[in-house]
Amino acid sequence: MTKTLLTAMMITVAAPALVAPAMAQTAPAAPPVASPGASPVASKVTFIHAGALLDRPGQAPRGNSTIVVRDGRIAEVRDGFAAPDAGAMLVDLKDKFVLPGLIDLHVHLLGIGGDPMRARLSALNTEQADDLMYGAGNARATLRAGFTTVRDLGGDPRGIRALRDAMERGDAEGPTIINAGAPISVTGGHGDPLNGLAEPYAHAVAETVENTCDGPADCVRATRRQIGLGAQVVKITATGGVLSNVSGGLGRAFTPEEMKAIVDTAHGLGRKVAAHSHAAEGSNAALAAGVDTIEHGSFITDETIALFKKTGAYLVPTEIAPVAALAQARAGALPPATIPKAEAAAAAMQDSHRRAYKAGVKFAFGTDSGVSKHGDNAQEFALLVDKVGMTPTEAIRSATVTAAEVLNQGNTIGTIEPGKTADIIAVDASPLQDVRQLERVRFVMHKGAIARRLGE
Repeated sequence: MTKTLLTAMMITVAAPALVAPAMAQTAPAAPPVASPGASPVASKVTFIHAGALLDRPGQAPRGNSTIVVRDGRIAEVRDGFAAPDAGAMLVDLKDKFVLPGLIDLHVHLLGIGGDPMRARLSALNTEQADDLMYGAGNARATLRAGFTTVRDLGGDPRGIRALRDAMERGDAEGPTIINAGAPISVTGGHGDPLNGLAEPYAHAVAETVENTCDGPADCVRATRRQIGLGAQVVKITATGGVLSNVSGGLGRAFTPEEMKAIVDTAHGLGRKVAAHSHAAEGSNAALAAGVDTIEHGSFITDETIALFKKTGAYLVPTEIAPVAALAQARAGALPPATIPKAEAAAAAMQDSHRRAYKAGVKFAFGTDSGVSKHGDNAQEFALLVDKVGMTPTEAIRSATVTAAEVLNQGNTIGTIEPGKTADIIAVDASPLQDVRQLERVRFVMHKGAIARRLGE
């Protein structure tokens, strides 16, 4: 999915408005207990009593445990319920299952998401500033759903950079954002903001377009420009998309030479490359060019699987996206031309991903939220288990340890270990037995600050 200027407003979703940041409070001398309904707290020292603790997804969970958080980082993990130090905050999760904050590698935070009819009706009377305010609400909903880190793969580059930095400063409440800015697209491809615009609008928008390119040299320019605008990862639209009406449908967009130019440029500037891709020929060309992740990968052949394994690239499956898009299209919330593409992608995806998983392709968690509703990200877990054939343990690992590896942040997030960022969530019962527990997150801590308290 992409979202750029006017055309993007036809495919993204709604959310609450900007939220006040969590404010630091000084802990009293006696250790207080975090109570339902209180304000988010960033205490210098917090003791968390966990009834069960999945500190390293993929390994067996621990029993009664204490997590000690100091200055936003995990300082210790102890067996049993340790008494808190004087002046420390105590969070009582003795009856909860605790695990690392979740990571979604494919979201679109800016603008109205998950409500395409509303987006289409408002496309001509909203500003980029409106999108940013919607994005702040989307970010808060995502964090409260337990996702403490996200990779945003398509939106106004200046807007998403501003939202990213606001989160980092603590001016707004939301997850850590790894941003791509606008996706690199061929002229007329999935991601070209001029597609379908009438002349008065096309003329005005054309002056702002910086993400389209034709030919290797021009693709080098477009890639450098997005990085110059603050992109921490580069996204390319290797094929057409379900929600855009472009020539070639879901087929390959770039030439192999153009893809190689983008990947080499991004890697040379220290950025990984994520390739939106449906058709196998697009995925194969992107993998051969050296991309780091394939997003969606609806149509996968034996050649595609071999290339995944040869290159070590990851598949970010976004199982929920075609389900949501197809429901919206059939309900009349999307143009009729999207229906056959959504049906084809949805029908092929399950078989493609199941075969890829069985063959040993590496999967990393992503949803394409913005097509689906922000805050519903965890519905992806049940689809990974029911459609792809993962165990709950593997699905959770894909959204923690593996996703952190994709971001080159395995040393800071993805597990609950001393020295790592205190991104911690809790649910009522073991998601290893019922992965849908992750759809009902009860407690969220992000960088040591409580973003969702019990009872909220």
